[in-house]
Amino acid sequence: MNRREFIAAMAGGVILTMAGDKGGKSVSAKQLKSTTGKKTKVSLIKTPDRSSGIKRAIELLAINPVKGKDVLLKPNFNTADPFPGSTHNDTLINLILHIKEMGAKTITIGERSGPPDTSDVLRGKGIYELCKKLDVGLINFEELPPDGWVRIKPENSHWRGGFDVARPVLDSKCIVSTCCLKTHGYGGVFTMSLKLSVGVTHKRNMSELHTSLRSMRKMIAEINQAYNPSLILLDAIETFVDGGPAKGTKKRADVIIAGTDRIAIDAVGLAVLKELGSNEAIMGKKIFEQEQIARAVELGLGVKQPEDIEIITDDGHSKIYAERLMEILLKG
Repeated sequence: MNRREFIAAMAGGVILTMAGDKGGKSVSAKQLKSTTGKKTKVSLIKTPDRSSGIKRAIELLAINPVKGKDVLLKPNFNTADPFPGSTHNDTLINLILHIKEMGAKTITIGERSGPPDTSDVLRGKGIYELCKKLDVGLINFEELPPDGWVRIKPENSHWRGGFDVARPVLDSKCIVSTCCLKTHGYGGVFTMSLKLSVGVTHKRNMSELHTSLRSMRKMIAEINQAYNPSLILLDAIETFVDGGPAKGTKKRADVIIAGTDRIAIDAVGLAVLKELGSNEAIMGKKIFEQEQIARAVELGLGVKQPEDIEIITDDGHSKIYAERLMEILLKG
């Protein structure tokens, strides 16, 4: 790294160090683009049908970030527990088919599960067979060699020595995330698009995360400095309103949500949980005061306030529900 690159990296607030490199060689980080100060569109479809809901939600955004790109698709496969404990296979299939229709060059699923072995989770979910059937690649991050990980050290981070991110995530020019909507019973409070990023980090980082009870939510947000998703799909057909992340109290929302802003997606998701009626950790705190979101706002990862979010729909039923959610968002 030359002096100019070092200064640029410091200005960006992030230094990357190659994991497994004894010399501690560093590479400059890409500066993140913030969407703060702009109205961010989040599409919402009220439907129990994943096939039409996914297609409509993505098309409503009127963007095509995947055309001609090698897409890295990040699901929620922390465990193999049934949806919403993990991404529903029908969601994954329909999302892959639609991304192909949009003209993606290639699609590769990338994931690291935990605490179970990633290979066991992928096998339990039938993902090896699914990938073969749909002609989709698969990267088990847990099987990456030492040089397949990059140490990230953000400035003013709550991580003591930084955290390790799978190199394919940093190398990808197009990441599509698909997350579930659920509460998290072990300190995370909720799991949506921001917390989905925990699955791009190395398992050795989990001990520090899970024992940092006061800083855990902030540390989750800080992982998101490593990359920018090009598209986010949130499947909220069913949710956990208490418990989670593997098992919990279920309620149906019959909602598919899409967007490009992780803060906006999670804020709308929290409004859905509040509308359904959730636990005290959700109901007793304003949406933008939740630590995952508040820290993400501080880091410039998306919208700063609910007024910056515009929920778009394509039918009357969805519009009525979206208006109800905006009231909750604005009230907090």
